[in-house]
Amino acid sequence: MKVYIRSIANVSPQKTFNSSLFLNEFTEYSDNRLTCIEPDYNELIDLKLGRRMSRVIKMSVASAFACLKEAGITDPDAIVTATAYGCLEDTTVFLTNMVEQDEEPLAPTAFVQATHNTIGAQIALLLKCKGYNNTFVSGGASFENALVDAMMVLAEKESAKVLVGGMDEITDFSQVVLNRMGLYKRHPVSNFDLFKFNSKGTIGGEGSAFFLLTAASSENNFAAIDAVSTFYKPGNISETAQQISSFLNAQSIGSGDVDLLIAGNNGDTKNDEIYLELQKTVLKGIPFVNYKNLCGEYPTSTAFALWMGANIVKTNSIPATLNHNRTSKSKINKVLIYNHYQNIFHSLILISSC
Repeated sequence: MKVYIRSIANVSPQKTFNSSLFLNEFTEYSDNRLTCIEPDYNELIDLKLGRRMSRVIKMSVASAFACLKEAGITDPDAIVTATAYGCLEDTTVFLTNMVEQDEEPLAPTAFVQATHNTIGAQIALLLKCKGYNNTFVSGGASFENALVDAMMVLAEKESAKVLVGGMDEITDFSQVVLNRMGLYKRHPVSNFDLFKFNSKGTIGGEGSAFFLLTAASSENNFAAIDAVSTFYKPGNISETAQQISSFLNAQSIGSGDVDLLIAGNNGDTKNDEIYLELQKTVLKGIPFVNYKNLCGEYPTSTAFALWMGANIVKTNSIPATLNHNRTSKSKINKVLIYNHYQNIFHSLILISSC
């Protein structure tokens, strides 16, 4: 079932929140970690409530409220959120207190706020939304599963507008752990130069993007989501190519019908080999742009990619700052988002103009 993106909001390492301009400038980072440019929460969240919220909760509440405000809606019928890491800051506080206090009775606040569904629940409480509320914690496929769930909710016609968000944060503690696992580059690197050097590792990132989805077509919509698909641990590059080919065939299109590919290259040599190989076969000839040099690598980064793709379709333009290999087509009708997270979680999202 096709659904429509009515409004969007995004807190990211770029100047994306409440900005009337679409990626007209990039923010440069000279480290292996990109952190969000956060709004003034005092203008968005009650001061007393904000003091009890961790950073990722405030980021999510701000982007969710901004998304609803753009659509002129105060009461979504359902809320679906996606996060792989949950509230890492609160988790770290709880575990640290448990160790330092020798597992004696602890204040429960940090534990309660550390659960993954805290974000969706907090948004629902603030909105007084008593409808369907679900959180997906599926690693690198979390956001895609949330999209599929929202599309199913709309297909059942019991809800007319669904608020969907994908968010993850990076903390000092999580960066150390993931760095030890070899996920990040060992030396500082500018995100402007992320794809210029062949080396191991990527740059960490974070963000919170929300979308209001509806089944109703309107000229005010940003874009339509035609289909979403995920697959897990393909055996080889041929299997990956077959999955992509089957996805396109199911939509009755070929690679020539796709006007733009948003690819999940992240600067890691082994990671990016997969995209390079696919662009020689099943994705050959499709103009493409990257996005992880803007937001960094994190499991729900495809929420940023969808925000970017929806803006490209809505404005029918690709910002010059993306350094894309230009499409010769005058109208960008179909955009394919393809990402894989550590070659474990692979996902495809096809969006089109309304």
